[in-house]
Amino acid sequence: MIRAFHRWPGLIALALVTILSLSGAALSVFPAAERIVSPQVETGLTVATLADRIQAVYPGVEQIRRSPSGRITAYWFDQGTPGAAVIDPATGQGVASADPNRTLRWLTNLHRSLFLGDGGRIAMATGALAMLVLSLSGAALVARRTGGWRHWVAPLRGPLAGRLHVEIARIAVIGLILSSTTALWMTASTFDLLPDGGAAPAFPTEVSGETGFAPDWMPTLQQMHVAELRELSFPYPGDATDAFRLKTDRGTGYLDQGNGALLAWEGLTGWERVSETIYMLHTGQGEATLGLVLGLMALGVPAMGATGVLVWIAGRRARPRIRGNQPAGGAETILLVGSEGGSTWGFAATLHAALSQSGQSVHVGPMSGFAPERYAKAERIILLAATYGDGAAPASAKGFLDRLQALDRAPEIPLAVLGFGDRSFPAYCAFAKAVMTQARAKGWPELMPLGTIDRQSPQDFARWSRALSEALGIPLELSHQPVLPKTETLTLLSRRDYGAEVQAPTGILRFALPRATLWQRLTGQGFSRFTAGDLIGVLPEGSQMPRLYSLASCRRDGFIEIVVRKHPGGLCSGQLTTLEPGVTVTAFLRRNPGFRVGRGRAPLILIGAGTGIGPLAGFVRGNARQRPIHLFFGMRHPESDFFYGEEFPGWQEEGRLTRLVTAVSRGERPHFVQDALRGEATQVADLIRDGARVMVCGGRDMAAGVADALAEILAPTGLTPAVLKAEGRYVEDVY
Repeated sequence: MIRAFHRWPGLIALALVTILSLSGAALSVFPAAERIVSPQVETGLTVATLADRIQAVYPGVEQIRRSPSGRITAYWFDQGTPGAAVIDPATGQGVASADPNRTLRWLTNLHRSLFLGDGGRIAMATGALAMLVLSLSGAALVARRTGGWRHWVAPLRGPLAGRLHVEIARIAVIGLILSSTTALWMTASTFDLLPDGGAAPAFPTEVSGETGFAPDWMPTLQQMHVAELRELSFPYPGDATDAFRLKTDRGTGYLDQGNGALLAWEGLTGWERVSETIYMLHTGQGEATLGLVLGLMALGVPAMGATGVLVWIAGRRARPRIRGNQPAGGAETILLVGSEGGSTWGFAATLHAALSQSGQSVHVGPMSGFAPERYAKAERIILLAATYGDGAAPASAKGFLDRLQALDRAPEIPLAVLGFGDRSFPAYCAFAKAVMTQARAKGWPELMPLGTIDRQSPQDFARWSRALSEALGIPLELSHQPVLPKTETLTLLSRRDYGAEVQAPTGILRFALPRATLWQRLTGQGFSRFTAGDLIGVLPEGSQMPRLYSLASCRRDGFIEIVVRKHPGGLCSGQLTTLEPGVTVTAFLRRNPGFRVGRGRAPLILIGAGTGIGPLAGFVRGNARQRPIHLFFGMRHPESDFFYGEEFPGWQEEGRLTRLVTAVSRGERPHFVQDALRGEATQVADLIRDGARVMVCGGRDMAAGVADALAEILAPTGLTPAVLKAEGRYVEDVY
């Protein structure tokens, strides 16, 4: 709901809020510029002295004004001819024209009313209201994305456009809320929707009837600094019944022109002070620095508008168009999707089509839009839930668990949950399992047990659909054709071969980095953004089933690198290990957010064996900040598979690698990587106790052995691998 409340006002009012923000940013420069170019008053100068200096130069002076920037302007008549000038307070002389700045006037009219009078003012007020709604809903979405208000500045993930959108919002949202709120206040005041809050004092009924008392003799003006002055109006020449009118930061009063006495005074009311403060906050008049800051924040609006449109377009492209999608209020089957990259939506489309063909009325939507009160005619709810990273909710399921937890009681509509994941990762279908666990805790009736789909398997999906068919009592035939991500052609640049002498051919393959388009950079598509530990899916010739390999490079390296070992009968590995430079492969990128080094300076303990060294070597290569890294590397024999052996000494000299410990399993004294950990038990325990993060990459058996070894090492400290995983300090990428 919050997302929709943010999206549609933004898309509808984009042009209006862009004009508001750009014109406001331009206007914010003028108070600061005026303060810089205008002569400023010396410390301690009184209004009496200033008036005397100006009157000496311009005897016919009628009025002296001081703007919030400190600029002094005088208005006079000289032999019936009016004149005005910006005054140098030190001399009373005019130094610049007082004519209004045409550019400022044009921008002000554009900003206030689009040159359309009252109708334009109402339109711009609508734009300010839209900006306020966008700012408040955007702040709520940022807090939800980062895990709460306390994590407002937490690191972000996702495509560049989305990250830019949120990064700008985190900085600018306070200023935008302030600017839009004050704009609405000022509009309401313009249309007399707010009380005046005060009035000037009535003109005095009695005056001395005398004239000629000079302003510099008047006690009130002698005691008042120019910094307090707003306006001093002189009496009409020759009219003994007139008086000086004085307006200051504290109020308005009248002074007798015959003796300088204060005839009347009215101080500012609390309401007037509030109104003036709001005017200052909106315009920056009197606070030029604040105005510039708010102007800079306003410049974020068009940037957020552009990135927001890109995010919206990318989201629509990622979600397939489902024909015949019924409204939620009239559907018999509610099908909600939790997807990160968009592939789960394809399964939803297949299921929607099959259910619709069987006569069911089906509504498909994101899990983030879960609203059981809308499902008036629903007979079942089916959730298709992928997992992001190490068990987190995917993009289209954000907030689902919070909404479910907030319900007083679970819906009475039977529930089915189907999880999507990859069995090679420890957090296989972890989000779907968390959903089912919480649903059971709430007492939500089950339509059928939790189902899981491994690696988007059409066979797994077909088997689950047969179970769904039995549960519903209707025939269902699901034949899903997975839609692969958009692929790119990669050209092999070079290769380094290992392991032929031990009948385990292995290669470090380096591919040219494809050129990314501007659209790909903004939306994060293709190979425009990746890091070591992400995955590359390679489509072998003669098959449409991709094989995933961990990346040993990041985008900044300028190339794509993987480590591949030939497996007996392996179609893809067989082709890759014989690939010659200049030959191409078809591949796509799949991000692996659960296997990242993270930010900070905490030491890293990297543990890998065989080709599992690939992403770990990538982490070391990218460690330009010289974060402490302790690498434990298991190999068969240094002569056959000491991958990256040539680079490690250089990385150690550069400070990218703190320590390298190797274990050889095929030597005279077989030694596995878990044995190497036990040999360094004291240091490993100390590092982990001091906050180190453990990252393991390699085969399942190796990972299990490492977990057992660490459990032994950490036993005296009271820590366990399970505790470290819960803290996010133990992650695995196993196969």
